[in-house]
Amino acid sequence: MIGLNGAAGTILPPEAEQDLRQFSQMVLKWNQHINLISRASEAEIWDRHILDSAQIWPISPDTAKVWADIGSGGGLPGIVVAVLAKFLRPEMNVVLIESDRRKAAFLTQAAKALSLRCDVRAARIESIDDLRADVVSARALGSLALLLALGKRISSDSAVFIFPKGERVAEEIALARRDWRFNLSQTSSITNPAASLLKITDLHHV
Repeated sequence: MIGLNGAAGTILPPEAEQDLRQFSQMVLKWNQHINLISRASEAEIWDRHILDSAQIWPISPDTAKVWADIGSGGGLPGIVVAVLAKFLRPEMNVVLIESDRRKAAFLTQAAKALSLRCDVRAARIESIDDLRADVVSARALGSLALLLALGKRISSDSAVFIFPKGERVAEEIALARRDWRFNLSQTSSITNPAASLLKITDLHHV
């Protein structure tokens, strides 16, 4: 069983770990043909990618009905979130937004193989106008200011935004505050001491 520390803390069911192990093998198989993760990180896929994605779950609101993951790429964290939702929050729908059609095809196949409640959108975020997501996540997609701008257009007024960030997080937060007002909760990553998880609420444009 996987233990994840966080604001709420959680222990993942063995079935969830089995699905995540299966998903990691799918990523490695597809990575031979399309770039889902860096080749250099393949040997560390469990800690560097799967657990790194799963750690955002404990700080997400348990009342969320729609979770949008933008720039989903190889399903990190989107598919990981959908696996956890399958066992811990089965009523929640996960929307994966990915403009690269090859990566969107991978996401569709992974969701089907794992029997996940997923809606894969092979489109640019700017073209989507029918979502009112309760949670918006993204991993390694862009600056915090960019993520807030993209996320705001597909979120509800009370949405929570969750973004893992690296060593330049303080600079990104300062730049984002030039255009946005928001409440921020920042916690240390359990997989990388130099990284942080940002949880943003009450987002408003300045």
